[in-house]
Amino acid sequence: MYPLLFRTVLTRMDPESAHHAAMAVIRVLGVPPFSWAARAITRPAPSLQTSALGLRFESPFGVAAGFDKDVKGAAGLYALGFGHVEVGTLTAIPQNGNPRPRLFRLIPDRAVVNRMGFNNKGAQAAAERLRSLRRRSRRAVLGVNIGKSRVVDVADATADYVRSATLLAPLADYLVVNVSSPNTPGLRGLQAVETLRPLLAAVRDAAGETPLLVKIAPDLPDDEVSAVAHLAVDLGLAGLIATNTTISRDGLATDAATVAAAGDGGLSGAPLKARSIAVLRLVRAAVPPEFCVISVGGVETAADVQERMDAGATLVQGYTAFLYRGPLWARQINRGLARANG
Repeated sequence: MYPLLFRTVLTRMDPESAHHAAMAVIRVLGVPPFSWAARAITRPAPSLQTSALGLRFESPFGVAAGFDKDVKGAAGLYALGFGHVEVGTLTAIPQNGNPRPRLFRLIPDRAVVNRMGFNNKGAQAAAERLRSLRRRSRRAVLGVNIGKSRVVDVADATADYVRSATLLAPLADYLVVNVSSPNTPGLRGLQAVETLRPLLAAVRDAAGETPLLVKIAPDLPDDEVSAVAHLAVDLGLAGLIATNTTISRDGLATDAATVAAAGDGGLSGAPLKARSIAVLRLVRAAVPPEFCVISVGGVETAADVQERMDAGATLVQGYTAFLYRGPLWARQINRGLARANG
């Protein structure tokens, strides 16, 4: 049913408009009695329960940051079977992001190019929605992903991140510092260890008891991946997320004209799989067993999730394949994992 809908209707819509339409439905699914009905169909098997970050996850598979930027669909995403929902990226200062169009499908590659630019209503507005959501339910594990406000100079990034962390950490199950999006000028430069150390230390202190993780790019050289992983352990962070989107366009099946028309931005989806797994292995080799490593990038099936866990991932996230596989994607993955581990 969904593949036919995707081919005949959704591919004819502007990708961002299609996302907003899907989010409207997901928001409805987060409200009783619709949430009860959805959860009855999608609830993960008890055997999939996973402990990490001092939390209990009903499934090791969650939805990555970027899908629910403003904490509007988290309850509905939980109802669809995701073991956790990471909202954001959120910035201290509200911003519109980059001009549209800024989201492009590369269908032959089951991939997406985005240059959204951290479009969100800001940390204060998100805090109010998180507070409301927490009053209604604490069942869903909620991660909060924060980034640098575009109007803030890179030299002032630490204070900007701390402002967001102070507002959001008390309402989050875990907090993520995003220094790896390719769509905010100068942001990826913050991944250099000498720059990253004081930033992470300051955000760690602002986050208090909330577990703090850092999200890195797949485009970092191997030695820098290992250096950031060692830094995260040295600073006492709870974990690391590998990886964000890539600026690479190597090996794509989509015709060159379509890729060129999409322009700059981060590529996500199936083409990221090999590098994402390679980075996961580098990180796991550099950190102790109890350190939480969340793998994301090119995840489509239960077998993909299992492969990441076998390679050392504590938890696994997905996003892009949601667009191609439809609303029962998390249910399909959870059922596949339960069968494989039954």
